[in-house]
Amino acid sequence: MGNLLWKMAANGLAAAVARGEVSAAEVVESHLERIAEVNPAVNAVTQLLADRAREDAAELDRRLAAGEKPGPLAGVPFTVKESIGIGGVPTTHGAPRFRDLVAPADAPPVARLRAAGAIPIGHSNMPTLTLAGMHSRSELFGDTVNPWDRGVTPGGTSGGDGVAVATGMAGIGLGNDSGGSVRIPAAFCGVAALKPTFGRFPADHRIGAEDPPLAAQTLVVDGPLARTVADLRTAFEALAGPDPRDPRAVPAPVRGEPLPGPVRVAVVTDPGGLGVHPHVRSAVRDAADVLDRAGYAVEEVDDVPRLADALTAYGQLTITEFSRQWPVLRTLLGEGGHRYIEMSMERTPAVDLDGYLRLPGVQLGVRRSWAEFLDRYPLVLGPVFTEPPVEPGLESRDRDGHDLVATAMRLCSATSFAGVPAVAVPVGLADGLPRGVQLIGRAYREDLCLSAAEAVEEAFGVLTPIDPAQ
Repeated sequence: MGNLLWKMAANGLAAAVARGEVSAAEVVESHLERIAEVNPAVNAVTQLLADRAREDAAELDRRLAAGEKPGPLAGVPFTVKESIGIGGVPTTHGAPRFRDLVAPADAPPVARLRAAGAIPIGHSNMPTLTLAGMHSRSELFGDTVNPWDRGVTPGGTSGGDGVAVATGMAGIGLGNDSGGSVRIPAAFCGVAALKPTFGRFPADHRIGAEDPPLAAQTLVVDGPLARTVADLRTAFEALAGPDPRDPRAVPAPVRGEPLPGPVRVAVVTDPGGLGVHPHVRSAVRDAADVLDRAGYAVEEVDDVPRLADALTAYGQLTITEFSRQWPVLRTLLGEGGHRYIEMSMERTPAVDLDGYLRLPGVQLGVRRSWAEFLDRYPLVLGPVFTEPPVEPGLESRDRDGHDLVATAMRLCSATSFAGVPAVAVPVGLADGLPRGVQLIGRAYREDLCLSAAEAVEEAFGVLTPIDPAQ
């Protein structure tokens, strides 16, 4: 296998390490060589942890030689978004102000993946503070390039992880999602991603000592990206479960009871009736046809629950919180980095105290409506983004670009507000670029989403790893 180990999916790598066919050291070295080869072209890996990864691999190999049982991700290299802490490494959030903000310990999901045998190989790029837009450009590290086409964005805000996984620089990427931030890079880069149920994975999103405000507490969830849905499932099961560092995380089982009869799937091609590109519409319908042939009870529906209410409240919650800190935040974003949030503020103004206090009630009502809808339809199939991949920075260029992007990610924003799980999975190519759909499920039934995504993947195949386009 030699230097081609980077081409293998995560589960295959872990199995080869467990059987003693290859060493963890060989796996890491292969990925480091791949990073050296392609990262200069795509700029996805920001802080390379070569020496630490080699040390971790050597320690894992020693434990295996001593007869210890390996974890399910033994030896698999993974990248970690610049907003998630790796102990002893700066968590920069892509901002120069935080270039020396060294994490005192691994964040809970990093610790979970390590416990499963995976090895962090580097931090990955994102928009500055996750606030500079959807395109993964940071003030500290610059632009990340989509490996399929340099003229379109890789998405964000976990774009560095999407590119690292798509190009074979890592077997798993660890990002987070508050409105599509793992699902959009997955769709644009041709990989799979999981946004878990709120409370499924423990996390730590503090910058310094203080916990974040309400929006970051209830919307942001960490989630994995991988080249195959099976790899995504393995990462999901490693990441799930309670942790004393995050009292929100609950001990829900990773696999629920089988549902009686064919699983019903509600198909929504154009959420809210606001328009959808023909390539995206065809991707959703092609995936629906696959699920129908796989034995699911597929039914097209008019819309998802309370979409407009969810989007309005989502915007009011986030913008009201940002606006109170904006004089300081604006100075951290660098030249042009402020444009996306300021256009968002114009689109959805902050609310007063009475308006802010009613937003948790709106969120509860939206979650209730989704729970009732998902009681009838355990799965929803829809677009990740209602347009093909757009040009880098379109959302920050002008009002029209901002509105197009905000509208196109509407189903991602609404499902983040509702707190339900979703899996993004590729559905082949259109005009040489990946197409992606998402499968949304009941709270804590990620297993249903993953099983349906596996059926879609089986029909359309795995698109990556790829070499970056010239």
